[in-house]
Amino acid sequence: MKKLLYLILLSTILNIGSCCLAQIIPQVPQATLQAAREAATSQNIPSSEVIRVGIGTQNFGTYQYKEITVFGTGDTQIYDNRILIGNYPTNQEIKISYTNGMFNIYTPGNMFPEKIKGPIEITSNFGLLGVTGLKRAGKQALYHGAFELTPNSNGTFNLVNMIEVEDYLKGVVPNEMPVSFGLEALKAQSVAARNYVLSPRVKSSPNYDVVDSVASQVYFGANTEKELSNQAVKETEGIVAIYDWDLILAQYSSTAGGYTESFSNAFSDPKTKAFPSAEKPYLKARPDIIGQSALDNEKAASEYYKSRPDAYDIRSPYFRWEREWDAQELKNALETTLIAQSTTGFIHPVFKKGDKLDDLVELKVLKRGDSGKIIEMEIVTRSQTYKIYKELVVRRLLTKDGKALPSANVVFDNIQDENGNLISVHAFGGGFGHGVGMSQYGAGFMGSEMHFSYDKILQHYYTGITLSTKPIIISTEIGQQSETQHFYAKDKKAKIIVDNKFGVNTLSVDINGFKQNFELPKEILGYKRYSEIDISKYIKKGRNTITFTSPEFFESSARKGIRLYVELVGKSDNDYIW
Repeated sequence: MKKLLYLILLSTILNIGSCCLAQIIPQVPQATLQAAREAATSQNIPSSEVIRVGIGTQNFGTYQYKEITVFGTGDTQIYDNRILIGNYPTNQEIKISYTNGMFNIYTPGNMFPEKIKGPIEITSNFGLLGVTGLKRAGKQALYHGAFELTPNSNGTFNLVNMIEVEDYLKGVVPNEMPVSFGLEALKAQSVAARNYVLSPRVKSSPNYDVVDSVASQVYFGANTEKELSNQAVKETEGIVAIYDWDLILAQYSSTAGGYTESFSNAFSDPKTKAFPSAEKPYLKARPDIIGQSALDNEKAASEYYKSRPDAYDIRSPYFRWEREWDAQELKNALETTLIAQSTTGFIHPVFKKGDKLDDLVELKVLKRGDSGKIIEMEIVTRSQTYKIYKELVVRRLLTKDGKALPSANVVFDNIQDENGNLISVHAFGGGFGHGVGMSQYGAGFMGSEMHFSYDKILQHYYTGITLSTKPIIISTEIGQQSETQHFYAKDKKAKIIVDNKFGVNTLSVDINGFKQNFELPKEILGYKRYSEIDISKYIKKGRNTITFTSPEFFESSARKGIRLYVELVGKSDNDYIW
């Protein structure tokens, strides 16, 4: 569990002569150093990628700190730029502040603080790490892995949890999905969450990859882990969802309302802000019940959301909902929300502070997606018309008692008097969240009630995907000559998918200790670019380890490389019917 400690100690041991260790780190017992040496020679390295998670303050008010008090549930080590400077007893509180470009480390019994430049790394040998007073889900927050305190340019520092992906997911899955949804739904959630954190992205900060709040994924650490969700993470280890060699953007929301929406109809382009955005072929609108026609017109949407048809997420409290405003109440709410939402660029014309609305006439929907989700609508008054785009803007614009609409899958009944004056608006809606990709309530129903396995759940919500290990490249480049992956197989079926663009002759594979050389196929005029290698006879049910290499990468002077992944569940063209 403390592989990061061993890596840091290994770096120290290999870079400092043993004759001067006692002078540099006098607080560290010889037994600790010996344990580190033994660990360093045992190839005890992380079994999954190490990611960097920014840890926020209580209620996620900020990710910037000026001081912090940390402790470990086991012996705690502190490093200054990978040089070990202190070893502290279990549950010893260590106060660290940052002033004038230096970290100050305060511990009981020391009259003066230790001053170091940092960054600071903190580990807990055979224990977990905590921050005094920091709670998650009502409990003292505890974390696997290591802490890093990284300075910012404004006199603050970030608290970063450096943690293996599989341990990180244990603190995510039960906080993103209730464990009561069952094992198969939790497995589907595990894959979606793994995809999220491993997908290339613009980092939340130069100092970390993601944060621990809803701005990324809810990550509450080790103290919120549950046995069933840990099992789900374990039984999907190393598995991601891919489409055309790329990890998919595995969007999910609480409740789709019976019909998911296409990505392009719900999200704007992250770079250009254009809306609708470009399509993602694996995030297509899809009804739960095959044969349900599109809800892209007022008649179909009204019939659907004013009723309770069969659907996978029918047990969600937000499967169907209603809201109602009288005309003045809605006008008052809009005069506030129009100002805030005009800053998004999806309201035309812009509504500025001090502007007033004329008497309302109607809420008018101009365009809907296949799920009935509002893409474009108008707020019509006696003398004004405001055009609104994008589902999140719609939800935040039309508030009731200060709360946004649960979703933009909504139809409006405009109640008017005989003179055309608006009396009230009655809204009928379905779903909670953006409704793109996996519906969590739907996944729970499919797994526990319909006994679908997690791969079938994922292939219902993400069109045309393959479940596999993360695609990798091995090549003649230093650092790429060999690659090891771990993955869990629910059955003894697997194959390696190869992209041999640069004409590699031989792929060497070690699968659970079985070493094989596979000659890659050729065609009449050269190498076959794409091929498959069935490795099912080497696969065992449960955890598998596979290492890829090629003798050419060590012997050849030419630059060569190969792209590959292990396919566990191939693309399916089947629909999973109610």
